[in-house]
Amino acid sequence: MKNILLFGSGRSTSSLIKYLLERTETHPFKLHIADQSITSIQEKIVDNPNAFAIALDIHNDAERTKLIEKADVVISMMPAFLHPIIAADCLKFSKHLVTASYISTELKEMDAEVKAKGLIFMNECGLDPGIDHMSAMKVLDEIREKGGNPVHFESFCGGLVAPESDDNIWKYKFSWNPRNVVVAGQGGAAKFLQQGTYKYIPYQRIFKRTEFLEIEGFGRFEAYANRDSLGYREAYGLQNAHTIYRGTMRRVGYSRAWNMLVQLGVTDDTYTIEDSENMTYREFINSFLYYHVSDSVEVKFRLTLNIEQDDTVWDKFVALDLFNNDKKVGLKNATPAQVMEKILSEKWTLQPNDKDMIVMYHKFGYTMPGSTETFQIDSTMVCLGEDAVLTGMAKTVGLPVGIITLKILNGEITTPGIQMPITKEVYEPVLKELETFGIIFQEKEVPYDGGI
Repeated sequence: MKNILLFGSGRSTSSLIKYLLERTETHPFKLHIADQSITSIQEKIVDNPNAFAIALDIHNDAERTKLIEKADVVISMMPAFLHPIIAADCLKFSKHLVTASYISTELKEMDAEVKAKGLIFMNECGLDPGIDHMSAMKVLDEIREKGGNPVHFESFCGGLVAPESDDNIWKYKFSWNPRNVVVAGQGGAAKFLQQGTYKYIPYQRIFKRTEFLEIEGFGRFEAYANRDSLGYREAYGLQNAHTIYRGTMRRVGYSRAWNMLVQLGVTDDTYTIEDSENMTYREFINSFLYYHVSDSVEVKFRLTLNIEQDDTVWDKFVALDLFNNDKKVGLKNATPAQVMEKILSEKWTLQPNDKDMIVMYHKFGYTMPGSTETFQIDSTMVCLGEDAVLTGMAKTVGLPVGIITLKILNGEITTPGIQMPITKEVYEPVLKELETFGIIFQEKEVPYDGGI
């Protein structure tokens, strides 16, 4: 009997665990799930006889290695900084590894040893990174197969709230790690290639530089630049492309309001606030504003951010309860970003029956031999969640991880090494199976629009 070992049982694993448990009925394997919280695991596996919940401190070397030694394939859904620890054990005991995270420098350095042992360490196989790789490479390979030369690539992805659950003025709710939303764009300038010219957008300007996108049946969206688009040039074989841009999608109006919070400084994560625990929300906001003997916090906020009396963006800040003088921050030695995460979580958390929505949009520009024209293919995907547990985010992150894991276990994916799912061996069967879950890309030829 084969064994799959899953580290982690957080919010993005609900669909992954459900997928694997359903297949224990037809495939001969057992699923062992290890996490610090055994309650979280038990809620997901119920009484399935092929699933086993294990309480584990991931830093307990003896217990961790004992579990890995008994596994055939290991899945890590732990925070990315823990992957190298798990990967080192997988290498030692010759076990395959699957993660949804970006390939780190530490993992890259293991490549030669992983290949020498004939192991597969498949990374970046969730949503973004993951489904974005697979859906993009499918179209890029098809363009090349018919003799085309890809010269323009744009890719956008967003985790949003479904239209039927869109009941707040920001048109946004958390369907993944709230911290990542609050600190989005920090850590370096956004870098991309536009019509042959390198472009850079520093953090303080990212949310001012947006473009608009339309998805049929779902309306208009805006997108801001991701931090580094250039890393995809080599991976996707786009060395001859003049435009490479990746961005994050939101509903129109979000970025303008979020930019005001960035300019105010409340998303900063580089220092802690004195006595943050005892601050009220109003005092927190006031600590970023100038002193005035009589102006209210609201007036100072408006003047600082140049919000006119009739500007509807003001309603977004009121809706967050930023000026409440009764609610306490309640966090010791918190950074501004941590305080904002606490405030936003009260307003942007999915309610039990809420549905989220994943949107993805690729634009491919290409030329053909003997033609001066540039052609364009647009590829779009929308995935709706079922509720606050079986979210669209959990489906699009967890399902490709589960599918790839089973195909490695069953010997259908065999190429060894540290890799991501950009080969036909991987993306073709995975995308085909994802379609059975309603994760379908609509591709169509459109007039070339020149892009960003």
